[in-house]
Amino acid sequence: MRAGRSGSAVVVAATLALGAFTVPPAEAASTGIKVWNMAMTDKGKSIIVGTTADVMPEFTYNVRWPSGSKWSERDAWPYLYHGTTAAKAFTSGDNYVPSMVTYYDDGTCDGAMFIQPRQALRSNSDATTWKIAIMTRIWEKGGGHPKSTEYQTGFGTVRVKRAAKVTVNASPEPVVKGKKLTVTGRITRADWVKHAYTGFAGRSARLQFRKAGTSTYTNVRTVKASSTGALKTTVTAAGDGYWRWTFGETDTTGGATAAGDYVDVK
Repeated sequence: MRAGRSGSAVVVAATLALGAFTVPPAEAASTGIKVWNMAMTDKGKSIIVGTTADVMPEFTYNVRWPSGSKWSERDAWPYLYHGTTAAKAFTSGDNYVPSMVTYYDDGTCDGAMFIQPRQALRSNSDATTWKIAIMTRIWEKGGGHPKSTEYQTGFGTVRVKRAAKVTVNASPEPVVKGKKLTVTGRITRADWVKHAYTGFAGRSARLQFRKAGTSTYTNVRTVKASSTGALKTTVTAAGDGYWRWTFGETDTTGGATAAGDYVDVK
């Protein structure tokens, strides 16, 4: 596939990057390819991944190719890895996230990491800090066999976290003013082993209330989830409005906020 700013950009798909595992190994040697300005588009933000949907965080970088080299004779693939070396991650496919890349004539490149939960994330311990590397490779003229390969590192890190959800239910509805209102909910998070959302035991969440006709939620109290992720508390009904649970990110898990549950107070 060819398209781009000046008609000769090359798109390298994630499936091609994965296919690199099957080519004959190249001796680790300087490729003469210089890469710089590698940056994730959402720099500083965690990458939140659920159980089924692919996640594609975008990036940009610059590359300088060896003089006289052709498109078919050179590669520069960014990828994520953790818990091993950059070379082992790329060649084995373990603890590895590939990318899709577009190379442009002016030396700029852009693309996206390609995170498939059921392939890249095989353990909940994958919710950790991942390093950014770029595999650069020179192929023999005409392609076919790699001539030299480098696994360039030092491009920073990203935090990959498990997606979380929280529900809310306030009852009874409607409720008499001054009577008790019970607010329940459940916190769950992605389990990358079971491929399902399971209870987030012991996580604290804030109960918030927004009075009807206003746009701002106020904190009411903090409640700690049970061993199954269940939340429950009782409040006094004072007026019409919306109730919700919310909590922020942890080192391993993203935050979540429930949609407000409206209660009519009579």
